[in-house]
Amino acid sequence: MKPYSESCERNQAPILKILQETLANQQRVLEIASGTGQHAVYFGRALPHLSWQTSELAQNHEGILAWLDETKLPNVLPPIAIDVSDAQWPIEIVDTVFNANTVHIISWPEVERMFTGITRVLSASGILCLYGPFNYEGKFTSESNARFDAWLKSRNRNSGVRDFEAINRLAETHGLFLLRDVTMPSYNRTLIWQRAPNILKTP
Repeated sequence: MKPYSESCERNQAPILKILQETLANQQRVLEIASGTGQHAVYFGRALPHLSWQTSELAQNHEGILAWLDETKLPNVLPPIAIDVSDAQWPIEIVDTVFNANTVHIISWPEVERMFTGITRVLSASGILCLYGPFNYEGKFTSESNARFDAWLKSRNRNSGVRDFEAINRLAETHGLFLLRDVTMPSYNRTLIWQRAPNILKTP
């Protein structure tokens, strides 16, 4: 049986609208933490000009492959094994990195290592899209996000809803500069950065 995420089902249409506007001229996307695989097949079907590379921890590949086997989309590629903390990722340069709902689950040092990995694989002028909940000026944007943060910390004290300002500073240290901060349903955001073409990749 294919894995299923209700939250993916709810958020994929609003996210697609942003991706259609942002990725019209892009070619190759790396999705970090593809989860169930639902986003990959939904976006891949709607954006056939993109080559969509799925990725996940190895133990989660079976579920993604179940979705890919059913849809048989030629532009959505089987998952590669990526742990955001790995020193090297098994992929060549891409012009887009997409991630949904990860930075609040992993620890802050892992978020930092994820951005280092993104720097290694993102092309000059490449685009990074992050979707999820974020705080602003240290404050929750809703009571539901505050409850979500408490739940996250009850499971892992190093997780939690991240401050937009901290994430944006981290992005800037890697030569990524904010293009858009888009309000999404359910008090989520889509953050879009572009890499400055004159910034050298981290060795």
